[in-house]
Amino acid sequence: MEFEELGIGEECGVFGCVAAGDWPTQLDIPHVITLGLVALQHRGQESAGIVTTNGTQSPTFAVHKGMGLVNNVFRDEHLVKLRTGNLGIGHTRYSTTGFSELQNCQPFVVDTLHGKIAVAHNGELVNAKKLRRKVMRHGVGLSTGSDSEVITQMLAFTPPLEEDDSPDWVARIQNLMTETPTSYSLLIMHDDVIYAVRDPYGNRPLCIGRLVPVSRLYGSGNDVDSETEGWVVSSESCSFQSIGAKYYREVLPGEIVQISRQGIQSLAVVPRPGGVPPAFCIFEYVYFARPDSIFEGQMVYTVRKSCGRQLAIEAPVEADLVSTVPESATPAALGYAEKSGLPYVEVLCKNRYVGRTFIQPNTRLRQLGVAKKFGVLADNFAGKRIVLIDDSIVRGNTISPIIKILREAGAKEVHIRVASPPIRHPCYMGINIPTKEELIANKLEFNDLAGYIGANSVVYLSVNGLVSAVQNGIKDKQDKESVKETLDHHLVVNRKCSETFGHCTACLTGKYPVKLDW
Repeated sequence: MEFEELGIGEECGVFGCVAAGDWPTQLDIPHVITLGLVALQHRGQESAGIVTTNGTQSPTFAVHKGMGLVNNVFRDEHLVKLRTGNLGIGHTRYSTTGFSELQNCQPFVVDTLHGKIAVAHNGELVNAKKLRRKVMRHGVGLSTGSDSEVITQMLAFTPPLEEDDSPDWVARIQNLMTETPTSYSLLIMHDDVIYAVRDPYGNRPLCIGRLVPVSRLYGSGNDVDSETEGWVVSSESCSFQSIGAKYYREVLPGEIVQISRQGIQSLAVVPRPGGVPPAFCIFEYVYFARPDSIFEGQMVYTVRKSCGRQLAIEAPVEADLVSTVPESATPAALGYAEKSGLPYVEVLCKNRYVGRTFIQPNTRLRQLGVAKKFGVLADNFAGKRIVLIDDSIVRGNTISPIIKILREAGAKEVHIRVASPPIRHPCYMGINIPTKEELIANKLEFNDLAGYIGANSVVYLSVNGLVSAVQNGIKDKQDKESVKETLDHHLVVNRKCSETFGHCTACLTGKYPVKLDW
């Protein structure tokens, strides 16, 4: 909950769609992309953009971008302008680099010697400053503060060995990937294809879905030859169901996948230096992703529930009930209740219509604090001992007033259990986290955090506990798949992917997967 209050969030979400079969397509490409971006809205709320193209020999690009939420940016008149496209990519942004301005909205579109390209980027380059200097030494001016523009301009460079009349986009992408190790998931659109790219460490998520007739959406199997209407690629699989797509597979760390009307084709996999494991951001599981998304073969909701069970093992307490601050920590609270044998009871109800656009409060309303955001269900807990599960305590100034209103409403005791470890370090790979000095885990108050926030006790999930909750599900899936025989290619690819896995815990441990170049 505190992540939401502090405005801590992902940098952005990306989404792309290619119509299968004959072109011009009957598939409403911009509408599909818009719905996909709406499902990714939690990853960025500052701006949104869509670029479509007809994908012909002389392709034309249609672009619309704007500030604000997806549904406010794309009205009917804007979608009509984009509707001539047979393929397109979209982006929703939360800025970690560059100001929140229209010029920083993605996707970026640039002219190259071989036609226009459009690029959408999720992540943050760990060596962006160095790459910006390199681009400008080539005489290219940069009009934004976004490192995503740097990526776009680097892709426009002509490699030394490339023939003028035959662009090698795979070589260009591979060159980019050798220049910057992380963090990025990219969609690159040129002519009639989209290239889906994930950095060698797999730090940011990216997955592929298959558009099917609604009648086949809930059927079993994944037969790519049966009535495929198109292909979609997204930061999260949660966007697939609302557009009539079935999850197909993840883009592997370091993989370059070509998506066209003929289907998908894996073109290359760029290895990590030294054979080190991947470094998928573990906080995608903890908070950032929607609970119905699938990463590494497991649903985020299931992992969060496992975190709650692990927390119950590590931090038991004598109490009467388990509850949560609505609503991101609810799966963890259910897992804690299940493992501890305590009942899960709601103690707060959330006012869903209070957000950042709430009328600026006067002094009296400001003093009421969380009272305008939460209603107290006092009859459920008066005179009882509460275990309150939260997904995070970052600065410590959000949970304290919640504890206060619970006590004033009759709670006998309030024990806080946090379903993630304390954040001690900033993130330099696409997550907007406060400075090290602002984090409560680095302050003197952390030594008596319970007293500081007014709780009877406070315990965080350990780093090892979080890692085991995440990785045990992957290992279980590996064990089940190892006894299955299949000739289906995408399952084989996913099995190869799962043979090696690893997660970035830098914000918890200070151990970054790569050297930072700032």
